[in-house]
Amino acid sequence: MYRSKTILSSLRNAYSKISTRSYLTRTQVGFSSNSSSLTRFPWQYRSFSSNPDSMLQLVSENDWSREVEEGLRKKDMPLTHETAIYVLRKLDKQQEKAYCFLDWVFRESGLSLSSPLYSNMLRILVQQRSMKRFWMTLNDMKQGGFYMDEETYKTIYSLLNKEDSKADAVAVSHFYERMVKENAMGVVAGNVSAVVLKVDWSVEVERELQEMKLVLSDNFVIRVLKELRDHPLKALAFFHWVGGSSSVYQHSTVTYNAALRVLARPNSVAEFWSVVDEMKSVGHEVDLDTYIKVSRQFQKSRMMIEAVKLYEFMMDGPFKPSIQDCSLLLRSLSAGPEPDLDLVFRVSRKYESTGKSLSKAVYDGIHRSLTSVGRFDEADEIMKAMRNAGYEPDNITYSQLVFGLCKAKRSEEACKVLDQMEAEGCFPDIKTWTILIQGLFKNNDVDKAFEYFASMLAKGFDIDSDLLDVLVGGFLSQNRIEGACKFLTEMVSHANVKPWQSTYKTLIDKLLEIKKGEEALDLLQMMKKQKYPAYADPFDGYLAKYGTLEDAKKFLDVLCSNSSPSFAAYFHLIEAFYKEGRLSDAKNLLFICPHHFKTHPKITALFGAA
Repeated sequence: MYRSKTILSSLRNAYSKISTRSYLTRTQVGFSSNSSSLTRFPWQYRSFSSNPDSMLQLVSENDWSREVEEGLRKKDMPLTHETAIYVLRKLDKQQEKAYCFLDWVFRESGLSLSSPLYSNMLRILVQQRSMKRFWMTLNDMKQGGFYMDEETYKTIYSLLNKEDSKADAVAVSHFYERMVKENAMGVVAGNVSAVVLKVDWSVEVERELQEMKLVLSDNFVIRVLKELRDHPLKALAFFHWVGGSSSVYQHSTVTYNAALRVLARPNSVAEFWSVVDEMKSVGHEVDLDTYIKVSRQFQKSRMMIEAVKLYEFMMDGPFKPSIQDCSLLLRSLSAGPEPDLDLVFRVSRKYESTGKSLSKAVYDGIHRSLTSVGRFDEADEIMKAMRNAGYEPDNITYSQLVFGLCKAKRSEEACKVLDQMEAEGCFPDIKTWTILIQGLFKNNDVDKAFEYFASMLAKGFDIDSDLLDVLVGGFLSQNRIEGACKFLTEMVSHANVKPWQSTYKTLIDKLLEIKKGEEALDLLQMMKKQKYPAYADPFDGYLAKYGTLEDAKKFLDVLCSNSSPSFAAYFHLIEAFYKEGRLSDAKNLLFICPHHFKTHPKITALFGAA
């Protein structure tokens, strides 16, 4: 095995200014930290109706059967539209059960059908590539007078527009275009939208709408709301008018949820919460599908307080978001330029109020975001909270801290983290060492970077591809290109390291910049031996400018593997010589290429022009 002393010798030979002081004697300096733990958050445990989860459990934990259907009909499991959406969302990875459940809903539950129910099922079927059922469901949807909205269409098309499903993507595209043309409701909805947008809401607008003698339905109201989505206050005026203009039509949970999706904007957030209160007062709930879409909308608009309020509202109700939804919100909260730790804790407290604990991955995600923007005090609070939850910081957690400190140019503190880790019995792994060494190089602490590299070797670690890339980058940052080449060559030859393809490419480019074509060609040969595609592009122009005809022949020889270089390899090199004005050498290269290449149309065109 290529041991640490030999590696260090190679390093010193390659980098002549390496410090000669002992690398193996280091004073361990730990963080002075208050060992007292944070007081555990005062979680409040609350219970709510378990009907949605009971229904979900019945469907998800049993094969579909008559007994399951009988269980769904029990009086203590009242099926609402919101519950159906909730169950479908939670069954997105269990396509067969989701399909059976929706089929039962449509056949026997008595629940009114809706576009959102169909849309959720279509997305599940496409994700699982159950295309026969997808087309059956889409046809049923059309026959029932429902339509595929633009958002659902775009999602489905994106999922299908892969190499193995492009034909289905084209078919869905044609179906959607045909549906838009054939849908008379869409024309009427567009006309209503034009009337509403023309002037401010008034008695005249209401009179004009009444004269249109509209046939009101949930499906139609949803269409108009979507037409007005860029004008949320006018959409709300229409929504309220529809709800009070007819003694026959009343808003349902479907139209209330559609209104919420339109109102989740910065200039209509007060109206959003007003409609939430209104729908609660008449017995409707925000469904899980709406929550997911509105929460993402709030997060995208950086309306983080509203996103947190909505999360808390949903967690207090029967249709609780999943741990994945919680994780996404926490990452979004902590990833902004100015993370609000109070909001982070509000979300985590609300989640844990259900009696569950956040996963370590969630804590690490928050910690990573905070350290990356230099919020180290808040990051420390998260580590304390992590410990209170029963998770000890590990290499992932500490590596994030090291990265953040180096990014903030606090190199000394970053180095001390490794001592702190060892003092706590958490020994740095190769990834942690690599992050520290890379951070030191970026901060121009070159000697210290090599010092810690030596210390790492002394602890028995072997160099790997990631670390080699970092060390090569360190050489290059000091403009020691030949030293980087020598070190990489020795690591490949004696330490059995396989550099990344990108490491080879970067170093080849740098060698050619300083006219070290022979060394660059040696690296190209090494790439070929390690089964990488030859990085030939930069050589053509270099050889045409600075190389001899013999250099060009050597380059072509390196490109040979089991067979001769391709036509493209010959042509690009010949073309480069030709464009550089070295017509004689270009012809000599043409002379040595395979006979059938000489009559290629590109060759004929090139030399015909001459």
